[in-house]
This record gives sequence, structure tokens and C-alpha cells, in this order.
Amino acid sequence: MSSTSQAVTSVQADIVVDVGQENAFRVFTERFDEIKPREHNLLATPIERTVLEPRADGTVYDVGSDGSRCTWARVLAYEPSERLVLSWDISPRWQLETDPGHASEVELRFIADGAERTRVALEHRHLDRHGEGWESFTSLGAGSGWPLYLERFRAATRRDAAGD
Repeated sequence: MSSTSQAVTSVQADIVVDVGQENAFRVFTERFDEIKPREHNLLATPIERTVLEPRADGTVYDVGSDGSRCTWARVLAYEPSERLVLSWDISPRWQLETDPGHASEVELRFIADGAERTRVALEHRHLDRHGEGWESFTSLGAGSGWPLYLERFRAATRRDAAGD
């Protein structure tokens, strides 16, 4: 890398959903189990459910079918209906990262776009904090990374609006 170039240490994704800002935040935080794909799994057993504890200093964890638990994120900021910030406590080797100094951050901003539309802007930043191999995380900005989560979120808002 030349001295004039700078590595991209974050990825962004966004989506517009047809629900109000307050509802969008509620669906994302209360129905996160529907949003996180089961195949995104660090446990040795299938995931039964994913829990996002709705408060600052909460955690995000998966519960396996055998009762095992994998805590893979911390809730750094919880500001209903506007902002949610999570740590990303997963290393580039797809193992739990126990050193908070080596964790990146995922910020979601919920921005009203009229009474019944919300833009959700996601930024996964400070990827370089993970150390060696961090560049592999730039792939989270495409495909089965954050865009998949946001599409699953859109589907959850539609189910919520339909009363499912």
C-alpha cells in the first residue's frame, strides 16, 4: 500500500422500510431473532434462537439447541427509536474475540423518511481493530453479510405490519 492510499476500515449498507421510525427500531431490536440467519453460527450445535438484550450494556447471543450460549456482541448504545450500536466480538478467524480492544462496531441509525417510511443506515466501522486478517471483514458489506440482514429486517417489518 502506498503512503497516499488509505485502507477502507468500514462498510456501509442501508435500506428503506415502509414503517415509521419507532416501529422500525422496535422490529429490529425485538425481532432480531428473525433477522439474524441461523447459518451464521459459532456454536457447535444448531441455533435455537438469537437474543438482543434491549439496553445499553446488554448483549447479543445465540442459544443452541442443546442450551449452549454464544455471546458475540455487546450493546454499546441503545437509543430508541434512533440509534443502536453493537460491538462485533468476532475475530477474522470466525471465533469469539474476548479483547474489547480488538472489536469493531456496528451502528444502525433509524432516520424518519415521512410518517410511514424509515431509512436504516448501517455502518460497520473500525474493522482494523481486529488485527491481522481484518480486511476479510470488508466482505460483510455485500452478499450474505449486512445486506442479507437488512433484507431480512425488511421482511420482518412487512410481517409486523401485516400482524404476523
